[in-house]
Amino acid sequence: MKRFNSFNLFKPGSTALILSLIIFTIIEALIITRVINPYIQTILSLAGIVAISALGLNLIYGYSGQFSLGHAAFYGIGAYTSALVTCLIPKTGFLAFPLGLTAGVFASGIIALLIGLPILRLKSDYLGIATLGFGMIMNVLFKNSHRVIPIMGGASGMRGIARLTSFPWVFCFLLLAVIVVRNLVYSGFGRALLSIREDELASESVGINATKYKTISFVTGCMLAGLAGGLYAHLYSYLNPDNFDFLKSIDVLLIVVIGGMGSISGTVLAAIGWALLLEGLRVILPSGIQEWRMVVYPLLLIIFMLVKPSGAMGGTEFNFLKPEEYRR
Repeated sequence: MKRFNSFNLFKPGSTALILSLIIFTIIEALIITRVINPYIQTILSLAGIVAISALGLNLIYGYSGQFSLGHAAFYGIGAYTSALVTCLIPKTGFLAFPLGLTAGVFASGIIALLIGLPILRLKSDYLGIATLGFGMIMNVLFKNSHRVIPIMGGASGMRGIARLTSFPWVFCFLLLAVIVVRNLVYSGFGRALLSIREDELASESVGINATKYKTISFVTGCMLAGLAGGLYAHLYSYLNPDNFDFLKSIDVLLIVVIGGMGSISGTVLAAIGWALLLEGLRVILPSGIQEWRMVVYPLLLIIFMLVKPSGAMGGTEFNFLKPEEYRR
């Protein structure tokens, strides 16, 4: 088993980095030449944000096997915390945005640690029910937040958030999220997570502290959700508690399952496809039947469960994402 080296946590693969820079350059060139208009930029940014959040859930569920139904709660914690920071300390100028994102990430991580320590001892459906309950509690708190912090707006939503998220910001953070998750899973830490997912009792019998590894993966995944939430808040300049309810957790879960559990490549592709399909159907379908587009996702899930239960890329990766020693 390869040892986990924290120094390599942010070390990118050269091929993946070069390919990412090429993709970014092409998209930026299309934006500058106005081939990609602001609306499409927003959709691309949303796709990247959803991908960051889904990578977090894939680390929790796809790699360590922890069934979580409260991912949207941490998405909301990151969003509201980041928005509060940028609204309350505008004098920091250009520093407000990174400070807000940092606050959102750490708020999600701290709360994930506090609730993770007791509930991660649960398994399977019981863990899912516990995280579902936490998500419902947070949704109620968001809807009544105006009683404590009036600027949060409560059920009517939080308005007046500075629009600071741009495509370059989202792309850079998505690349960072991919690098962090990739270097985690291709390490001794990642091997331990996979062993816990396959058989927790057997992994503990060979000396792996399952609670410790599950807690670290849960906190890291929730911090990614918090980062995505902060970017989302400053992309649309408005937050509503309904954006972070149980159904939003199901959306991210569908992306992870359809893309392939335990696959970074599949998760990113599924997230991009989800955002493009959602907006594409909204534009194409007549207004009277637009809500029927939400039927597409359950149908896709049923089809995948029948044809390819492991998802589009379950357990596999593009070669350029793998470290050299894992390539064939």
